[in-house]
Amino acid sequence: MSTVPKYPTPKEFLIDLPLYEKVTFQNEDLKEGRELFCFNETLDTYCPECNQHSIFSRIGNHVTTTDASIWVDRGRFSISLGCSRNRKHTLFFLFHADGQTIQKIGQLPSIASLNLFDVKKYSKVLEKRYFQELTKSIGLASHGVGVGSFVYLRRIFEFLIEEAHRNLINDEGWDESNYQTARMAEKIELLKAQLPDFLVENKSMYSILSKGIHELNENECLAAFPVVKLGIEIILDDKLEKMRREQKLAEAKKAIASLASRI
Repeated sequence: MSTVPKYPTPKEFLIDLPLYEKVTFQNEDLKEGRELFCFNETLDTYCPECNQHSIFSRIGNHVTTTDASIWVDRGRFSISLGCSRNRKHTLFFLFHADGQTIQKIGQLPSIASLNLFDVKKYSKVLEKRYFQELTKSIGLASHGVGVGSFVYLRRIFEFLIEEAHRNLINDEGWDESNYQTARMAEKIELLKAQLPDFLVENKSMYSILSKGIHELNENECLAAFPVVKLGIEIILDDKLEKMRREQKLAEAKKAIASLASRI
């Protein structure tokens, strides 16, 4: 049975973790912190100067050791990564180790800059307002605003449901009064013919978003944000794939009709 990792991976520390979020390692897990301190792997992420994804690897000196506690109470340490296309294109991350707690205290470019590139494609399947709200949610999370980021993600979720609702509202046999009095999970069931399977199977996402807004604190929302954002992205990926398929079918029909007229 799989288990949820207790700590961010080094790549998550670098690319996803908001500034100032503290991660405290237990005595038996100090080696997990060493993996970040001694990071010397490659990672695939957006290069703002190349304006595309690239492979980055560490530049400058780094410590290689089997001592799991090498980083404990180390104070400030930094990690610089160079782009494989142009080593002058760099990412810089600054951390502070206070006892057995690591906190990211600075980075350049910002988390938002690194993450916004990958969501540009969703502008094709989201109305302009909701695409802007998606980027706002990422920006807020990158600045440590967890609850606010959840507000925008919930609005996007509600838009996806309403979009499906608009597609079915004029269908024969549709019971609008029943829909209006239903809870969100029930609405999703009523609309499942119009919704991606992933959304229908994971309708609990909405209750997670609502609980985040009304009950969870900033840190709890920030910890949950990457998972919920991934869920939203999977739903949007499904919509993108459907759109691409419809475009390809339309192009194929047009091409076949044109060919048939010439033969």
